[in-house]
Amino acid sequence: MRALLADDEPHLLAYLEEQLAIAWPDLRIVGRAGNGIEALRLVDELAPDILFLDIRMPGLNGLDLAARLVDDKRAPRVVFTTAHEAYALQAFEHAAFDYLLKPVRLERLQRTVARLKEALAAPRAAPSADMLAGLLRQLGMAPAAPVPAPAAPLQWIRAAQGQETRLIAIDEVIYFQSNDKYTSVFVADGEHLIRTPMRQLREQLDPQQFWQIHRSVIVAARHVAGTRTDFRGRLLVKLKGRDEQLVVSRNYADLFRQM
Repeated sequence: MRALLADDEPHLLAYLEEQLAIAWPDLRIVGRAGNGIEALRLVDELAPDILFLDIRMPGLNGLDLAARLVDDKRAPRVVFTTAHEAYALQAFEHAAFDYLLKPVRLERLQRTVARLKEALAAPRAAPSADMLAGLLRQLGMAPAAPVPAPAAPLQWIRAAQGQETRLIAIDEVIYFQSNDKYTSVFVADGEHLIRTPMRQLREQLDPQQFWQIHRSVIVAARHVAGTRTDFRGRLLVKLKGRDEQLVVSRNYADLFRQM
């Protein structure tokens, strides 16, 4: 099994790793993040089975990060770690996957490990994303209701450009890239910003024509020239007639293995 650790306090991160080495020697720690944004990126890139996640972190706290993962049905099992007992009690009452108080005690961690092994060995009857959604609802952070898909795929995009609004035909789009509160739309003659979130946009696109290759990137299939693997082992998409190469996260790498 593969785990990612996220905590903005390096000594607590190191301590948790030491305890895990004792409680679960076979567990492979594939990444360590010092803040929520870095953790989200590493979840995309590394697709861990388990995420040990601190609550209070700069940039993106653990609960906000978990809320984003709920959208992804392949989300890892999330074990929250926190120094705040009030949150912990609330979570235990309502059966989060697990909720550990820092500093994490070995005996308590061993019980968590036993439950994780049992859950990961069983068929995925109860997807971790659903379990995580249940926790977030109890914490008053239920994810937004899904946006219903329109009857027909999106044909036009309205992009503000100064005092003007440009209409972009969907066939002009090369790729979309999430940019915090905005989404960048890349076309042959440049980049335009729209306020539509990536999640909402994805629901409106024809999945045969647009492929999601990363949590923050959707690319037009007809502009894909090929792929390559870089020295870090990352899978990259090359685009026809363009220099940039787009990283494919592990969650979406299967799309290209079948080509």
